[in-house]
Amino acid sequence: MTIRHLKRADPRPASESADLRETVREMLERIEADGAPAVLDYARTLDHWEGPAELSDEARAAAIARVDDDQRALIGLAHDNIRRFAEAQKATLQDCAVELRPGHWAGQKQIPVASAGCYVPGGRYIHVASALMTITTAKVAGVGTILAASPPQPGSGIPDAVIYAMDLAGADRILTLGGVQAIAAMAFGLFGCPEANILAGPGNSYVAEAKRQLFGRVGIDMFAGPTDSLVLADDSADPEIVAWDLVGQAEHGVDSPVWLATTCQPLAEEVMRLIPTLIDSLPERNGHLARVSWADRGEVMLCDSREEMVEISEAYAPEHLHVQARDLDWWLERLSTYGSLFLGQETTVAFGDKVSGPNHVLPTSGAARYTGGLSVQKFTKTVTWQRTDRAAMPELARATAGISRAEGMAAHAASAEVRLEKLTDDSAKGAAAEPGDGDAAGTQAKRKARVA
Repeated sequence: MTIRHLKRADPRPASESADLRETVREMLERIEADGAPAVLDYARTLDHWEGPAELSDEARAAAIARVDDDQRALIGLAHDNIRRFAEAQKATLQDCAVELRPGHWAGQKQIPVASAGCYVPGGRYIHVASALMTITTAKVAGVGTILAASPPQPGSGIPDAVIYAMDLAGADRILTLGGVQAIAAMAFGLFGCPEANILAGPGNSYVAEAKRQLFGRVGIDMFAGPTDSLVLADDSADPEIVAWDLVGQAEHGVDSPVWLATTCQPLAEEVMRLIPTLIDSLPERNGHLARVSWADRGEVMLCDSREEMVEISEAYAPEHLHVQARDLDWWLERLSTYGSLFLGQETTVAFGDKVSGPNHVLPTSGAARYTGGLSVQKFTKTVTWQRTDRAAMPELARATAGISRAEGMAAHAASAEVRLEKLTDDSAKGAAAEPGDGDAAGTQAKRKARVA
């Protein structure tokens, strides 16, 4: 492989500090011990929120009424795409049954979880799309109760557009809470809410750590880190389009990596020339985030072939992978390690972030090597069942007993062998011929024989 870095990223920052982990641990312990008062105290201290923890029906209706028709139409388009894609995913989850041996049946059922907690981040942006992505998917999956939480803006609460999106998507309860306290309130079932069986949605490092510490007690969608994006481009790509796509993802935050791998050096050089100019055209806050991200986390790699670009992509396992090159079917066939794939210059990761349908809650930091993004499957339990009739039972019982005795598990063997004695067609006839079978001594002797 001959790959040359025209721009190389700084070493990735170390994992979150022990101080952060300890802070989150202490917060979770305090909230579990003290309940709602501790949550409200954190809301006042950290979010400067003095209002109620749960959004009332009246406040929800008022916020919805303030959203204008144009914004409703845009949110509705995004919701329709996300809902329809989730419905298509759900259709692939099937109950099944198979007769493994004559008279022995096994199967699976798809059962949605009873309750889910969907976190919608706040902070520097208003995350309408995140509300749609998590809540809509849980609703389509058939989750019984959907809790939603989002940080309040000081003095005003959750933005109206986010509340509208939460309501449209199907949130049953809306909590005006952010950070660790929101995650804990949903996980522990505070403010009259049921305990969430699973927590989903992106958030800052404190939210991610709270989900990590609660995992096992509740399910979570994934361990999320900073968003990342890789563009693969050949000489057919438009440098300005590629540059904007990289800047658009760098806008997420100062620790969001953006990468370009290309076989065309003039394209790479033009993209590198354009990016600072495009960043300078952004509003000051957005420009600062993108400028630091590009300076510290951006990479540009020059490759000799498209096969080398595939090798880079498979090694990086990007959250977002965007191909702007010829022969898109070839790339679709060859690429296998990504959170979500965007094919052609007519699409963009920004479409996926906001409106196009597939979920934008995706694996980061290389996790695409072993998992995909949020889907109806995350809110669904695939459970199994089995049934054996009397004709099929003896073969399974003898095999179970033999394997169990080889493993030294006498009680397992006995639970199989007792069925051979009592439930086979000739068991009654054989049992009647055995002396002492009807008295306590005979029964005790047979039990000892089974585990010998």
